Amino acid sequence: MTTITEPKFAHASTPAKALALLMLGLLGMFLVGGVGFAGTPAIHDAAHDVRHTLSFPCH
Repeated sequence: MTTITEPKFAHASTPAKALALLMLGLLGMFLVGGVGFAGTPAIHDAAHDVRHTLSFPCH
């Protein structure tokens, strides 16, 4: 018999969930902004292609 269990974060407190969302938001901002405007052309071009794939406006 298989028992379905809830994820460990399902019972996390509200401040813990808020912190997790904040950290995810900061990571996303870094990936889109920091990597997208990187000086290295290969990194910038890869991020640029991903933005176009996700229909994210970039220019």
